[in-house]
Amino acid sequence: MKRRRVLITDDIHPVLFENLSARGYLCETHPVISHDEILKLIPEFEGLVISTRTIVDRAIIDSGKKLRFIARAGSGMEIIDVAYAQSKGIVCLNSPEGNRDSVAEQAIGMMLGLLHHFPVADRELRNHQWNREANRGTEMMGKAIGIIGFGNTGSTVAKKLKGFGVKILVYDKYKQGFGKEDVEEVDLNEIFECADLVTFHIPHNAETHFMVNESFIDSFNKPFILINCARGKILKTDDLIDALKRKKIIAAALDVFENENKAEIESESQEWFEELIKMDNVILTPHIAGWSHESKRRVAEILADKIISIVE
Repeated sequence: MKRRRVLITDDIHPVLFENLSARGYLCETHPVISHDEILKLIPEFEGLVISTRTIVDRAIIDSGKKLRFIARAGSGMEIIDVAYAQSKGIVCLNSPEGNRDSVAEQAIGMMLGLLHHFPVADRELRNHQWNREANRGTEMMGKAIGIIGFGNTGSTVAKKLKGFGVKILVYDKYKQGFGKEDVEEVDLNEIFECADLVTFHIPHNAETHFMVNESFIDSFNKPFILINCARGKILKTDDLIDALKRKKIIAAALDVFENENKAEIESESQEWFEELIKMDNVILTPHIAGWSHESKRRVAEILADKIISIVE
């Protein structure tokens, strides 16, 4: 039997290599390969595995004359021209099940951090400031939490929130019938009306691009806390900053950003980034919500299983 060749272009847990190799695949790992180098190598491979660094455009797809599958270790598929790949008969896979627990834990951690002033209290105490009353927290219990998107991650957030004594309101444009005793299936208007905190778990695409803008934010009946561990470009950052200044948004936590190219942010001195880092009611993390030690292995294991089951 001919052994299929697979090109792995990112830093992916070695269990992927091990599991595929055990099934007879010939895997080559090039974690720092450039786009031009991929173009030269890809004609000889039946499979391509990427993580976050490689963008699979039409040039790579056209060069991959033997490609049978493109696999993304993780969730977001916006870095692959999926429609074009599928038009060429190439199967596109991902493994969002692998990091959903990690993302859900961080989203809830961010909620708790903002409600109980963890970042501010920690920073003040390191500066020898003992401010108890100013950092009096707000309990999550009894609050209404809006979850937008009920896929792998959104549903996991809901599951983990059940022990907090909160009202869980979930909106998903493309899913129905998921409501249960402890999860209310609602439309956006009910989230606008009732939510105290809102967390987003939707992909970035043409439909969701800058979905969270001034109009969206101002549709809420009361000030709220915003959490975004999904994709940066679903949220218009200037409108978020304005809402924070107007106190329409009480506080925000962002793990993802419109522009995640650190060099460009620094060279262009983007005003929104400078504004955000000065705000005490904002938590910022460098796209690490799904970046746990456990999720790195789990993402690779699930992806290997999918490649073996779907491709074969």
